[in-house]
Amino acid sequence: MENILMIQKAKLALMKWDPFHIGENCYEPESCDVIAALQTIDDPTELAKVIRRVYEHSFEVWIPFEKCVEISYKLLAIKFEAKCII
Repeated sequence: MENILMIQKAKLALMKWDPFHIGENCYEPESCDVIAALQTIDDPTELAKVIRRVYEHSFEVWIPFEKCVEISYKLLAIKFEAKCII
């Protein structure tokens, strides 16, 4: 059950992130890819690299790495909270 809640919260955080300001509902495939990576990655820098690669590949627009790191910390906090690691 904790995994389902974690996925829901992570997906909501990614939708609200809206890095290209095109609307919160425009990132379904990207959020799924990032959440899949979140399942196995615990390092914020590594997760940020995945986020950047996924979003830049889909939209062909550069994202500052700092923005990716920022959202990666939020996602990892959600993950660790769901697994009671905090």
